[in-house]
Amino acid sequence: MNVVAIILAAGKGTRMKSRMPKVLHGICGKPMLEHVIGAAVGAGISRNIVVIGHGADTVRESVKLDVDWVEQTEQLGTGHAVMQAERLLSDFTGSILVLCGDTPLISSDTLQRLLQKHKESGNSVSVLTADVGDPSGYGRIIRGDDGAVTGIVEHRDASEDQLKINEINTGIYCFAAKELFTALQTISPANAQGEYYLTDVIAVIASNGGRTGAVKVEDALETMGINDRVQLAAAETLMRRKILTAHMTAGVTIIDPDNTYIGSEVIIGCDSVVYPGTVMEGKCCFGENCILGPYSRLTDVKAGNALTVQNSVISDATTGNGVTIGPFSYIRPGTVLGDNVKVGDFVEIKNSVVENGSKVPHLSYVGDAHIGERVNIGAGTITCNYDGTEKWQTRIGNNAFIGSNTNLVAPVTVGENAIIGAGSTVTKNVPGGALCIERAKQKVYPDWTTRKNKKK
Repeated sequence: MNVVAIILAAGKGTRMKSRMPKVLHGICGKPMLEHVIGAAVGAGISRNIVVIGHGADTVRESVKLDVDWVEQTEQLGTGHAVMQAERLLSDFTGSILVLCGDTPLISSDTLQRLLQKHKESGNSVSVLTADVGDPSGYGRIIRGDDGAVTGIVEHRDASEDQLKINEINTGIYCFAAKELFTALQTISPANAQGEYYLTDVIAVIASNGGRTGAVKVEDALETMGINDRVQLAAAETLMRRKILTAHMTAGVTIIDPDNTYIGSEVIIGCDSVVYPGTVMEGKCCFGENCILGPYSRLTDVKAGNALTVQNSVISDATTGNGVTIGPFSYIRPGTVLGDNVKVGDFVEIKNSVVENGSKVPHLSYVGDAHIGERVNIGAGTITCNYDGTEKWQTRIGNNAFIGSNTNLVAPVTVGENAIIGAGSTVTKNVPGGALCIERAKQKVYPDWTTRKNKKK
């Protein structure tokens, strides 16, 4: 089926009380507009045109997806918004799916069903509708005696009898392209809002003899529009529950779903366990048999099997198999941890490679370093990587032992099997197999306390 999607995303979203365009507000870790685009792509639509207006430049910069952008410089209604895309579709003869950029819960399955019904029925226009208990604020579906859709009336323009109708317009349509743009040329802003309503096109197409129809969505919550922060939170809850259910169905144990927050692009292997208070964002990918949390924030993490994380923050990092992190560790961007690496409590690692079997057990900072295999980093060790102007690298060879409270002043290299004595400040390279000790000579003054007290 030859289909192009037009996604309406030009509105300011006044009720959001935000300087940010409404469609950029996040749902489960990404802008709501990206969810709508993703649903269209999932339904098999390869070309998506997004109509932007308020904060157009910000929307373009924030959404890094393969779409065509069209700007609506004046927000004169949904019909006017669709008109802006006509110049990109002058020779297009297929179907046009119109979507709203503020309906992030819409599913690819629902869109596929609408497209299929539209094709099978040979309609000029098919409207996605929903039956709701409280239709206040929504456009009502008007049907003829034969049940065909003859028009849509907006809430502000509806009569008392029309306001009693519970079948509402979701704002999602499938049109025959030529009939859509022909009808758009005839509508006017003679309504309560003074806008060009896309809904007026339905009646025009029907009066011209075009076939009109409707497809009811199975779950009306899919079409919920986001207009304020309350609805944003409600949509977040619904999507999060759907994501969590999918993970649990796939073999992941989530101890407390009400207090676990997993983004829409996160992958978790089977037999993993997620503890309460854990947040997973961005493009995380965890292997099997992982223990994640409690109270950890994991962003853009790529991990092997059997990762254990407790009370820690990890961002833009990669780990091998059998890695343990925490509690209270901070793994910053650019960090790569090999298999069976241990990162203990109150450890910070940044832009560093820690190879297989090495340990950074506690109270250390490792920045801009390359640590070989089976290295032990003693408590309180610091890589002094910044000289006030530039960052420098520390390199530690396989099987080295770094004593507690060591300062490694980069650039510096510690060779394989070398030992650094506790309390040392290392400023020069240490050869492999060497012992390096740099500390002041210890002095002991016997009976110091007794003699001091006698002077009082």
